[in-house]
Amino acid sequence: MYVVLGANGRAGGETARALMELGIPVRVVLRRPEQAGKWTRLGTEFAIGSIEDVASLTAALRDASGAFLLSPPPASGDPYSRAHEVGIALAQAVREARLPKLVALSSIGAQHDKGTGVIATLNSLEKHLEGAARSTIFLRPGYFVETWGEIAPAVISDGVLPTFLEPSQKIPMVSTIDVGRTAARLLTGDFSGKRIIALRGPQDWSANDVAAAFSRVLGRSVETAFVPPDIRAAVLAQEGVPPEVARALLGMYDGIASGRVEHEQGTEQRRGSVSLAEAVERIVLTMGGK
Repeated sequence: MYVVLGANGRAGGETARALMELGIPVRVVLRRPEQAGKWTRLGTEFAIGSIEDVASLTAALRDASGAFLLSPPPASGDPYSRAHEVGIALAQAVREARLPKLVALSSIGAQHDKGTGVIATLNSLEKHLEGAARSTIFLRPGYFVETWGEIAPAVISDGVLPTFLEPSQKIPMVSTIDVGRTAARLLTGDFSGKRIIALRGPQDWSANDVAAAFSRVLGRSVETAFVPPDIRAAVLAQEGVPPEVARALLGMYDGIASGRVEHEQGTEQRRGSVSLAEAVERIVLTMGGK
C-alpha cells in the first residue's frame, strides 16, 4: 500500500493514477470525506487528514510501504512560515509512522534557500524531510506545463498567451503526467538513502513554444504577450492574489529570468516522454476548447 498526498491536485492526482495503472494499492489522503467519492469508485482507500495535523497524517501513513509527499503552495498568508510548519508536521508524521521510504515533490532550483521566490519553500521542505525516512527521493521537476491551463481561457477566447516569462527563454518544463509516472516508478522501486532527481520534459521549452503548441491544437494563431515586471504585482492583485503570495510568485519568475532556477550540478537528471503538444491538447480538451 502506497500513500499519496495531494491526490486532488495535479502532481498528486497523476501519481495516484500512475500507481493504480501499475496495479498497486493506493491510499489517498483527503481533507474532507465528501472528496472521497471518485477515489473509492476507482478502487483506492482513503484517509481523512490535514497536512498540518501530525496525528491524522501519522494515521494515514501507518503501515504504508511508502508515500508521495508534497507541500501545496499556499493561497494566503506567509508562504515561508507555512512551509516551515508543514515541513515540521510532515517530518514528525513520517517518523512516528515509521515510514520506510518516500518521494517528496520539490522543484528544480530547490537547492537555493533564497533568490527563487516560492521555490525556496521547497528548500525548507527538503531540509525538514531529510533523514525522516530510511530512504528518501526529492523529485525536482521543472515548470509544470499544466500551469498554463490557468490562462487557457484567455488563450482560447483571445488568441493571446500572457506570460511573465521572457517569451524566447527556454526553461525546464514538464507535464504533470510525467511527474506522476516518474514518482510512481521511483516510489515502487528499490532505493536507499537520499537521492535528488531533476525531471524535465523531452526538451526545454519557451513561452513562444507554448503559444505555438496552443496554435497547432486550436488551429488558429496564438501570440505571446509579455507582462513586464513593473506591472505584474498589479496584475496579480487584480486577480485577487494576496500580497505575500504574490511576492513569492514574482520572486520565482525573477529567479527563472536570472537563471537561478536550474538543476543542481551533480544530481540525477531525467527527462519525461510527454510532448508539449500532447500536454497542451489535454489542457484545451479539459477546457472544452476543442
